[in-house]
Amino acid sequence: MSGDVSRAGSEEKLRRLQTVTDAALSQLGLEDLLDELLERTRDLLQADTAAILLLDPTGAELVATAASGLEQEVRQGVRIPVGRGFAGSVAARGEPVMLEHVDTNVINPILVNRGVASLLGVPMLDGPRVIGVLHVGTLTPRRFSDDDVELLRLVADRASLATQARLSRLDRAAAVALQRSLLPARPQAVPGLDVAARYVPGTAVGVGGDWYDLFPLPSGHIGVAIGDVAGNGLRAAVVMGRIRSALRAYALETDDPADVLTRLDRKVQLFEPDVMATALYAVVDPALRTITVSSAGHLPPLVAAPGEPTRPIPVAPDLPLGAYRNTPRHRIRAALAPGSCLFLYTDGLIERRSRPLDEGIEILRRSLECGSADAMCSAAMAALLTEAAATDDVAVLAVRRTEPAPA
Repeated sequence: MSGDVSRAGSEEKLRRLQTVTDAALSQLGLEDLLDELLERTRDLLQADTAAILLLDPTGAELVATAASGLEQEVRQGVRIPVGRGFAGSVAARGEPVMLEHVDTNVINPILVNRGVASLLGVPMLDGPRVIGVLHVGTLTPRRFSDDDVELLRLVADRASLATQARLSRLDRAAAVALQRSLLPARPQAVPGLDVAARYVPGTAVGVGGDWYDLFPLPSGHIGVAIGDVAGNGLRAAVVMGRIRSALRAYALETDDPADVLTRLDRKVQLFEPDVMATALYAVVDPALRTITVSSAGHLPPLVAAPGEPTRPIPVAPDLPLGAYRNTPRHRIRAALAPGSCLFLYTDGLIERRSRPLDEGIEILRRSLECGSADAMCSAAMAALLTEAAATDDVAVLAVRRTEPAPA
């Protein structure tokens, strides 16, 4: 008899597990999946409420993301500090928490107003990292069993996997859209200059923080920029957009590229305290005869004239943006002869684990001859991205002085 009871219990446990791991759930979008998981969890645990709160990007607060029986939490955008209240305690401990009698441990008034008497919560994990909390509640006092805790853990694991996978896809799509909006295939046309650019996401990191820019200024000067924000994904793309916009704003105030990068570094230090980025900013004079360059830790630009070998502009790279407060910044001026070319690039083009950085720059230098901007971009990509795709994202910008120069 006891064997039959044990077998029946095992079969019931298996049925419950299968209910929350139904393959059909994988076809749902994130919101529908979380809502369906919560509905099934309420039914299986005979609970009156269920909710999922995800950790915000700062890691300091939990945000109500999905709920069943507590829909007000999502509608009102409830936020619970980690370490405070019931859900905050689950996140801080990283382990299940059971509350048989709701009391002052609960700081969310919606739970109190709903009349929730007992709560069971488990952390949502991505490896060892807590990314959220799943909790269920009942309107009558109840002691949850070990099986209840195990089932809720399973649901939390499934919700964690689905959340991370779908958010990753959404982040990538948003980052790609942002990159495309900020980095058009062909930069703005400027009289007297032939300009072309390329951007390729890395195979290992996807879309990152590489960017380029070229724009005419009211003074008649022309700004040319390229940079690389450390990291990848949506956050790197968003930070890249802010840095790119800030550089344009500072470029309106001064034609000194070192001054522009000094102001930009101050902005990064204050408003992006955990960001590191390299950038190179160059200013072409209105007659297109000279170019003034300043580098914040970026790779040296290459310059060439028709019939002459390509060579780097010997600009001393100062510290990257965000590295150290009040770092001095320098500039160098070089001639831009009629028909000469300028080539800017990020490290994804030349850097490989199998060779030193200097060797990559030398390969690039030998591959470039002054010609049309499109031809230079194509030659660089062909020389360095033929054997294998770049693991990091790549941005390049080619500029050639055409004839005649503007009056």
